[in-house]
Amino acid sequence: MVPTFRFRRARVQTLVVAVLLVPSFPASGTVTPTQRVAPACAPSDDPRASSVLNCLTLVAVPDLPSANGIIHVRPVPTPFGVSVRPDGRPRYQLIATLKGLPDPRSLGNYTTYIAWGYTVSLDSAVKLGPVTNGVVSLGELNFVQFRILVTAERSTAVTQRGRRLVLRGTSPSARLMAHRDLMQPSAPGAMRDPTPAAGSTPLSSNAMAMSHGSPNAGHGTWVMPPMPAGAMNGMMGMDGMHPSVSPFRPGAGVDPVSLPLSRPRELVRLADGDTLNLESGLVRRAIGGRTFVMYGFNRQHPGPLIDVAKGATIVVRFRNGIDQPSAIHWHGVRLDNRFDGAVGVTQDAVPAGGTFTYVVRFPDAGIYWYHPHVREDIQQDLGLYGNMLVRPTQPGYYAPVHGEQVLMLDDLLAGDDGPTPHGAESPTHALMGRFGNILLVNGEPRYDLTAKRGEIVRFYLTNVSNTRLYNISLPGARMKVVAGDVGKFEREEWTGSIVLAPAERYIVDVEFARAGVVPLLNRVQALDHMRGTYSSVVDTLGLVRVGAASATPSYAASFARLRRNADVEAELAPLRRLFDAPPAHSLVLSMRTRGLPAILASMLVGINAAVEWNDGMSMMNWITTGKEVSWILRDPATGKENMDIDWRFRRGDIVKLRIVNDPSSDHAMEHPLHLHGQRFLVVKRDGVASTNLAWKDTAIIPAGETVDLLVDMANPGRWMVHCHVAEHLGTGMMAVFEVGR
Repeated sequence: MVPTFRFRRARVQTLVVAVLLVPSFPASGTVTPTQRVAPACAPSDDPRASSVLNCLTLVAVPDLPSANGIIHVRPVPTPFGVSVRPDGRPRYQLIATLKGLPDPRSLGNYTTYIAWGYTVSLDSAVKLGPVTNGVVSLGELNFVQFRILVTAERSTAVTQRGRRLVLRGTSPSARLMAHRDLMQPSAPGAMRDPTPAAGSTPLSSNAMAMSHGSPNAGHGTWVMPPMPAGAMNGMMGMDGMHPSVSPFRPGAGVDPVSLPLSRPRELVRLADGDTLNLESGLVRRAIGGRTFVMYGFNRQHPGPLIDVAKGATIVVRFRNGIDQPSAIHWHGVRLDNRFDGAVGVTQDAVPAGGTFTYVVRFPDAGIYWYHPHVREDIQQDLGLYGNMLVRPTQPGYYAPVHGEQVLMLDDLLAGDDGPTPHGAESPTHALMGRFGNILLVNGEPRYDLTAKRGEIVRFYLTNVSNTRLYNISLPGARMKVVAGDVGKFEREEWTGSIVLAPAERYIVDVEFARAGVVPLLNRVQALDHMRGTYSSVVDTLGLVRVGAASATPSYAASFARLRRNADVEAELAPLRRLFDAPPAHSLVLSMRTRGLPAILASMLVGINAAVEWNDGMSMMNWITTGKEVSWILRDPATGKENMDIDWRFRRGDIVKLRIVNDPSSDHAMEHPLHLHGQRFLVVKRDGVASTNLAWKDTAIIPAGETVDLLVDMANPGRWMVHCHVAEHLGTGMMAVFEVGR
């Protein structure tokens, strides 16, 4: 019998799921693109570690064959899905397990062993501390790629590494450096006659099929998109290659001068029972001195900001004025199923010129957003999105602030002649999603805010990019995270930066204590996939100009306190006993390729990094379409995939879901997983329990990680679950589950 948990009429289905064992690659050295080796650091070494990125093997010097070790890489607890510093460097906790180390005195004039953390190039070192046989915590390390060296030393007080090396190992994040070795001109056969990977085709046939831009009547032919400065985007054999689909540009044949000029969004306050007319249409956008043809709701960018109270119900009369079928999804809102806007699940697409009336109720306070659920890779990317700010009705729900700012973060891939064409029949950029070269805040390439000294500003942040993650900081200003997608955290928490995956939202209070200029930054560690190396990238999204005059009244005292939210803790208390329950269902996130040119398939060597903040292989990514790549949600218990998955629950069930991001996938990368119509808690990441919970509807699943969600199945209907990278959704990464009444 499968055990069942009961909680206030709620039923928790449980099912034991087998551990997923995955192959690994050597941490360094030259490997062929298709080489697979047994993992030296398997998940079974530690039941809490399920990712090949979570551990590295320490290898002994030849004269100490009995010594060995493993370094487990633990995520540092964070309110966000990824733990990084404000400068974008990762935060790791290192746990060493060592065996076979002899008495250091047997090696010479030594008394102890010391572990050191180095960059891969060995040009920077951190003393991690003394180690012995057994389990030792080495503290936190912030290198993106690193080496661990263990040496015998005369004293624990040494500040520099001596010459007696004992153990050494390289982080799994340096695995991609094998590409750099393959690319050396002196390497035998380097970048010549690559061995086709499974599912690929010889270069001679498929490269020709992809090498000419097939025209789409009235939409033109393919033109190379802008590429990141200094990036190695092309390689031998890729010259002249283009996507295998037709290019699509909005408003083909329309004179841009005839289109209305888009204007900044308007605030629309709606009471219970009010009606909003919302129309999508072609607009003329002026961005950075260039004029583009794009889409907009009510001729605005973003669409109107809907301001309503918790518990309100509004009517939205939608008219589709663009040149594609469309619909509106009310992201994160637990509304009635028939108005969810999921085409093919809850409604038919609204044709060009057609209408649909939505009734939207708002049961939860917080920040939400609306966008199309048809070809999101095109329609959302070209400007069809807007926020919904749902006000709490409970006094004192949030701490007092002087002002509020609602920011939608986006990026746009565009050249001098407008946005780079999208794929007409299927998405382009199907590997990693479409990264833009212009970063936008509320549809503009520059954000400006004026504040007073001591002012407390509440920022409502939403990531509406197709695939980009942001690491947002305001250097010189104190920040604390208050709430997530669907509600407050158990307690407020200081943070140096805010990490947002696509579709995620966070509410953050910021204190501007000193006069001056505070930049709004996005700081990340960018990966060059071809070279296998990382570099620091800083984007200035805007400026906050803080004047000398003081803000009144002063909220400094209340801001300095980190509030504990007793209402949230009380709501979650009965659920905690379910956090360690076995999962009712699992999903494995993976991909499948077909017909890729061998030159592209040879570069897909499995997991690269837990999170990729940029497009490190722009040419490959652009060329690859939904015709060559399918992204997959797989139920390991049944083998069913994507829309063949058939999960059924009862209203009131509390369901444990385990999400496994398969690191053996040809290109394992992070996925922001979104559940329609419900809310959930992220209770564990790779077996490490979350320490500060908030209800969410979207969770980032880093490559190789296993993430446990506890889902409140309170809203009946047929609902979608999908990756919110628009190009992954557009290439099949979606399923449907049903909550019965």
